[in-house]
Amino acid sequence: MSSGRPVIRQIAWKSLIPQVIILIVLVVLTTLIFGGDSPIPDLAVILYLLYPLVSRKLIAHNHRSGIRFFKSGDYVHAIDEFKKSYEFFMEHKWIDKYRFVVLLSSGRISYTEMALLNIAFCYTQIGDGSRAKLYYEKTLEQFPDSGMAKAALQMMNSVQ
Repeated sequence: MSSGRPVIRQIAWKSLIPQVIILIVLVVLTTLIFGGDSPIPDLAVILYLLYPLVSRKLIAHNHRSGIRFFKSGDYVHAIDEFKKSYEFFMEHKWIDKYRFVVLLSSGRISYTEMALLNIAFCYTQIGDGSRAKLYYEKTLEQFPDSGMAKAALQMMNSVQ
């Protein structure tokens, strides 16, 4: 069900290569362990589909919680969760860098960049344009090629 709030998903198509390799390795391993007579490819696919659900629930729980608050329109709580997500991924940069394998996430934008963009957007929704602008600028400091931050800042500057 759609919440009526904008959610943008950009896919890093190159990230699918290691994910396909992981799936193939799972099929090979389960076939070697259980033999070729049982429905092992089904088990490998089930493991492949369950892993990102569990890993994202455990590792990216603040991000997921922020998205839930965002979709329900509770932007203040969403900001808190996205800030926690940002702090976590800043402390554990390797998880964000290798999210294609660790979380099986095909997102082109890192969780760190998403957190900053989401915080900024939530501030715009509660009418705090100055904080929103600060977070968009912070996004550009850390991610100079962030098209969403550039577009948002350009739009905010054109309105003033």
